Amino acid sequence: MPATPRFQVLSLPNVPWDVLEERFVRLEALGFDAAAMPDHFVDWTNPSSPWFESWTALTGLAAATTTIRIATCVTQIPFRNPAMFARQALTLDHVSHGRLEIGLGTGLLGDPSYAMLGIPDWDAKERVARLVEYAEIVDRLLRDESSSYSGTYYRVDGAIMTPRPVQSPRPPITIGALGPVMMRHAARLADVWSSLSFLESFDDQVDETRRRVESMDEILAASGRAPGTLLRSYTMFDAQARPRGGIYDCYESVDAFEERAQRILDLGMDEIVIYYPPDERQLPTFERIATDVLPRLRASHGPS
Repeated sequence: MPATPRFQVLSLPNVPWDVLEERFVRLEALGFDAAAMPDHFVDWTNPSSPWFESWTALTGLAAATTTIRIATCVTQIPFRNPAMFARQALTLDHVSHGRLEIGLGTGLLGDPSYAMLGIPDWDAKERVARLVEYAEIVDRLLRDESSSYSGTYYRVDGAIMTPRPVQSPRPPITIGALGPVMMRHAARLADVWSSLSFLESFDDQVDETRRRVESMDEILAASGRAPGTLLRSYTMFDAQARPRGGIYDCYESVDAFEERAQRILDLGMDEIVIYYPPDERQLPTFERIATDVLPRLRASHGPS
């Protein structure tokens, strides 16, 4: 578990490559712990807009940086076979010299990418069942040199994984989970539980997240897993940001962000994920948050 809170930035891959690369280099210089990208075939809110594939892009971004950890928030399992995905993750773990974090999610129901790619848009129940098998395969292949697995949806027969990952026993796995069933799976399979709230007001988001934290505490207690062994990550989502042209409420001022972040950390979260501001007018506040606020938050919520 982290000694102090972590702060991760989620950056949409909808800008020219040189801009995206400069952005990750700048995030590293600002002292963020991790930088991530979403995983879609197209921008599901605007399919005709520019968009880069996340895992290919992360390979180039790993080569352009040296210390910041890199991740997807999160990888959509419908796009890739789990064994091939494990090979991709193994490769990027080496390219990044052990800075990779693996995010897994069921995928976005109704994403226009599925029709474009000619792949099925599974129902919610099948998505959850597939994610369990998917995570088990990825975990097994990255932990063991040779693995076999036979499930309802996926099969692996004597898959050999060499070289071994840089990180031991494997790169950490994050699973996004909002409902009770997925939360139980995250408690069993993940190193990091990722949560967010789609409610409109921040007060409602905090209340919903508090209930989820309490539920996760109960799930961990029932399973016998020590609470401190599951890192808790929260993504600060703003449902109105895109309709406002990319303006985020949390970047209205340094004080506004700090007040919100304090409330999230007070719930027991170990990590906060924030969006890179697409509107350049909010960049000065974003950078002041990195240089002035994050050190205070790390100090106030670090070891006593």
